[in-house]
Formats: sequence, C-alpha cells, structure tokens
Amino acid sequence: MDLTSKIDPTKKQNGHFLTVKQVKRLTPNMLRVTLQCPSITGVDESCNGAHCKLLLPQADMSADTFKKIISIRPSELDMEQRPIRRTYTVRYFRPETKEMDIDFVNHGDDGPASSWARDAKPGSFLGLLGPASPKIKEFYADWYLVAADMSALPVAGATIEAMPKNAKGLAIFEITDEADKQKILAPPGIEMHWIIHPNPHVTSIAQLLFLKQLDWPTGKIQTCIAGESSLIKQLRNYLLVEKQIPRKDTYISGYWKIGLVEDDHRLWKSTQNT
Repeated sequence: MDLTSKIDPTKKQNGHFLTVKQVKRLTPNMLRVTLQCPSITGVDESCNGAHCKLLLPQADMSADTFKKIISIRPSELDMEQRPIRRTYTVRYFRPETKEMDIDFVNHGDDGPASSWARDAKPGSFLGLLGPASPKIKEFYADWYLVAADMSALPVAGATIEAMPKNAKGLAIFEITDEADKQKILAPPGIEMHWIIHPNPHVTSIAQLLFLKQLDWPTGKIQTCIAGESSLIKQLRNYLLVEKQIPRKDTYISGYWKIGLVEDDHRLWKSTQNT
C-alpha cells in the first residue's frame, strides 16, 4: 500500500499514534486499556471525562503503514484504507507520563472496538483524534444528578471525581452484573445507587422509575446523564419538561441505541428533534 503520494507535509493532521502499555480486566464486563501517547501536548488531567475518537487499524496492518494512514485526511483515502472510528471517553490522563486510560465495555467480538480491546496487548496500537473538552466544565449546582449505563460509566465516573468535595447529589448506575460495580472516588455527599440489568440489549426504564420515586430536591440542579437513546429520550422529557430543569444546566446524551452500530446511531440521531 503506497501512501507516500497522499501525504501533504504542509497540512498538520490531528491523528495521534498510541501504543498499548497495559490491558486490565476492570470488572467482568469492562476492560481498561492504558495507552502511551507521547505526541499529545498541552493537555492535563482536566480532560478526564472528555470525548475522543479512536481510530482502529485494519487487521494485519503494520505500525508504519498505520502511522501514515492517520496522517492523511480520510477524504483522501480509499474506503478500505480508512480506519474505523469509534467515540470513547478519556477516563484518566496522566500528563507526567503521557498515559491515557480508556475503558471499553466488553461486548465480545461483536463490535470492532470491543474486539480490538479484547485482543490488545503491550505494543498493540491505534490512533486518536482529540481529546475534546469535558462536557461539564463548571460545577455550580446545589444538587447533582448523574445517571449512566455501562457505556457511560467512564464519563459519569470522571464527572463525579471532578466535583467539589462538598457536592451533594445522586448517582444511578445501571450495570450488567453485581461484579461490575466500580470504585469511584465520589464526594461524601453523592449517594451511589447500582441497578442490575443483566441484558443491555433489552430496553430498561429502571433509572427513570428510580427518579420518579425521589423526593425532588430544591435549588439549582446540574445533570450528567448518558446511555441508551430510547431511555435517554424519556429521561430528557422528564427532567426538562416535567421537572423544568433549564437545558443549560443539563448534559443528557444518547450514546447508543439497541440494534444499531455507532455509524447507524449517529445517522439516526441526526434525524431526531432532540
């Protein structure tokens, strides 16, 4: 694969080449991959919880070829040469060692990112675009609401750990198995609740039902909520319409939809009003 003619040295590309330092089974259904990213500069721990794009190499692609691939704009590559892109969250970034932790839900080999993470070992590689800024940059509420399924545990955990030590609020996590509970360094005033939902491919409204049973707090409320899109739509309606929480105080995002891969989900989201 001769890519030399497609590389324009005058155009700076944003694709970083990352190599795997360690893979850890965090829980039965979550893998943590620690990546070495020496080319990332000007980034500190404040990017914990930020989104990034992972660029997954094609099978049997060499590191040298992949480095060239991620230096070329996708529009200049043939379709079969383009890396698969998937959106993930920076769980931890350690600027002093240029190490980044990305947590992957272990879907088996059904998805390309999960399959890559399951096979990854020290020396494996991928590309990265970003990271972007965290979704919540300021904490100013009287009470915080965090809700997430397994796909959104990284952003939820990072958000909670960035909160002021005197923060008060509630966190609801919907996980596949009791053993999928994670240690999150939450402020003492954040109540943590774990809901077991063994089959994530079946719709659940357990988080919504939990919220509807609450004695609703007074004062300003901020939210960080993400997960399966059909539930997210119901949560958004409940919080914005019924509870009248100002939209500017909410982060509520559908990360995936049952039955759709990420590319199809992105297209589906673009057709929705919310």
